[in-house]
Amino acid sequence: MSIPALEEIIEPNDQTEARKASLAAIADLVGNVYPNKFARTNISGGEDTLTALKQFDKVAEIEAKMAEIKASLSEGERPPADKKDALNEELKALGTVRIAGRLTTPTRGNFVHLTDGMSKLQVYANKKGPLALVKNDGADTIDEENGWALWQLLDHGDLIGVEGYLFITNTGEVSVHVEKLQFLAKAMLPMPDKMHGIADPELRRRYRYADLIASSLQVEHDGLTTREVFERRAKLITGMRRFLDDHGYIEVETPMLTPKATGAAATPFETYHNALDIPLYARIAPELYLKRLTVGGFEKVYEINRNFRNEGLSHKHNPEFTMLEFYCAYMDVNGMMDFCEELMQDAVLKSTGQLQASITKEYAGTDESPIIVDFGMFERLTMKQAIVRYWDKLGSRNMSRGTIDESWLENVSQLRYLATYMRLKKEVILLSDAFETDGGLEKKFFMNFLPKGWNRDRIEEIDKERISLAEEFPSWADELTFSYLENHAPKYPDVEAEKGAIVLELFESFVERFLIQPTFITDYPKSISPLSKADPRNPNVAERFELFINGMEVANGFSELNDPKEQYERFVDQMAQREGGDEEAMVLDEDYIRALSYGMPPAAGIGIGIDRLVMLLTNKHSIRDVILFPHMRPEKREGEKGSEGEGEKEV
Repeated sequence: MSIPALEEIIEPNDQTEARKASLAAIADLVGNVYPNKFARTNISGGEDTLTALKQFDKVAEIEAKMAEIKASLSEGERPPADKKDALNEELKALGTVRIAGRLTTPTRGNFVHLTDGMSKLQVYANKKGPLALVKNDGADTIDEENGWALWQLLDHGDLIGVEGYLFITNTGEVSVHVEKLQFLAKAMLPMPDKMHGIADPELRRRYRYADLIASSLQVEHDGLTTREVFERRAKLITGMRRFLDDHGYIEVETPMLTPKATGAAATPFETYHNALDIPLYARIAPELYLKRLTVGGFEKVYEINRNFRNEGLSHKHNPEFTMLEFYCAYMDVNGMMDFCEELMQDAVLKSTGQLQASITKEYAGTDESPIIVDFGMFERLTMKQAIVRYWDKLGSRNMSRGTIDESWLENVSQLRYLATYMRLKKEVILLSDAFETDGGLEKKFFMNFLPKGWNRDRIEEIDKERISLAEEFPSWADELTFSYLENHAPKYPDVEAEKGAIVLELFESFVERFLIQPTFITDYPKSISPLSKADPRNPNVAERFELFINGMEVANGFSELNDPKEQYERFVDQMAQREGGDEEAMVLDEDYIRALSYGMPPAAGIGIGIDRLVMLLTNKHSIRDVILFPHMRPEKREGEKGSEGEGEKEV
């Protein structure tokens, strides 16, 4: 294994060399340049972080008094000395303060600001003193002579501790008059531009620590700072956890490595357990374990968990993501939708202070004004109702115009034609540029998708032809359908499974994008919902819902299937689909069948995507901007082959 030299990690340049020289000079003054601790005072009522001190009632009160004094002055007029001195006496009476933070600028004068990542506080040092240096020798030896020498050696980004007293400047800013100075850590790399931060989104995600520093130093922000994004995320999770706790739910932990890749339809990450000599899978969902606990008597149970799905990347997909999943005995899908509304409204209100989220044009992918998502109103539509509602929009963008109703979506022949049209239309769009440049792709397209005798003119007809839904499909649709179904269409165990899959494909491909306000989509085909109960009124429909907001699935829930025989048969159907080439179909979990055989009460469950919900509440376009450390492709060092580009691949 090749071990890079330190110089390859921290590439030498003029700035790093200058910082290395200043570090050596600082070491001559203080000794250990990376001391073990720094004790802060607690005049604010707790440990005196910069934020705590800035928010301290007494400090805020004096700043407000100074603001009143300044408001009565003419432009350029200084506050009366007696009034300012009186305020300073109040501040000084608070006693000695010891604070620590990162320098926001170099120490080129007497004043500089420190930051703790949230707030900034000004500190003042006087060359004429008193300004002592505290040595890092384990005994905190005081050097009365070299405090100013250390002050001059400090660089932008260095971490220091100061001791002194509070005072207020003529501009009305509460500051610390430094009497003792202690060096705590060196910033060997230069700080990002304080005006613009880090502009490159890939660098922000790859070096999140630098992104947080840059965000804390940045003077002006458009929207939330990076830290505020993740603080809001933390508040959202805390709010959800508290809401569930208050409603009698018990938080548990289930395995992250499992012997079966079950609980959802997804491709797993695989590993190996050496001691047990068995393959294991990073969990794709905790569902079957949480339902085992429901069998065992946990009537209300939840887990905030990391899930792993070995699939593609997009602005709303990441292979590692966070879910809140919970189950409630004696509840059905309708009760779960009601509870989901209450939970989300409570958590959103407590984490943001309001029930509305503003989504910018960039995030919404539209030229219209920013969208306001209202969490105070949730709509409910069946999947077919949603398709019928948005059919006109579909026709203008993707396929023929015409009126349809829900019964039209029950005709499997018409659905086959429509599915063929959709799939071939996608191929034409994807390869339209290639026809002009790459005969190989053109040939591949003809060979793979079209019957003999077809030519490019006929392909263009696919793009131009407008199918009338009220009339018989034209002959070319018959030819295409036959060719596609014979050679490329997925195989289904029965007609109902085929109808369900095509309706779902139509919904996912073309309808989801229009679901901007919170909308529960219900009546999913049973054939694609192997863990949910069927609707007692329609055995082909599952008692399942998905919640969509701004075109994204945010939650998935259903009435849980608790009949072990039917669950076994559903697993067998999934295994048949798996053998037919569907790699994401579920595998049979024998132990789960055994658990259900002990008797599981009627129950409803739900999984809520934390990352996507945070995207909505922080107005972030990419899921990677709400994950602290998303996985990235390795950087390519000089001389190595390969692309540096990260990119996001739609799934």
